[in-house]
Amino acid sequence: MGAGSKLSREEIEQALATLSGWSLAEGKLHREFRFPDFVRAFGFMARCALIAEAMDHHPEWCNVYGRVSVDLITHTAQGVTARDVELAQRMNELAD
Repeated sequence: MGAGSKLSREEIEQALATLSGWSLAEGKLHREFRFPDFVRAFGFMARCALIAEAMDHHPEWCNVYGRVSVDLITHTAQGVTARDVELAQRMNELAD
């Protein structure tokens, strides 16, 4: 399971078993995070942005008040890779 290699459907399903709240939607890892207010949602995004930048791996995301919707895919691999799984894990840790 190389960081730049597209994961198989089975590998994605195995990863999802360990990623609370995440699903596969339209070929991307997807999760919606909910926070009590905009400031906490935006703070979460800011913390995630620092990690994503350090990984040179950036999410597709949208923020509306206390909700942050995230999609992860590696465009160069045209699918989900280990980098997406790692970023999803890191995001879950930051949301706790």
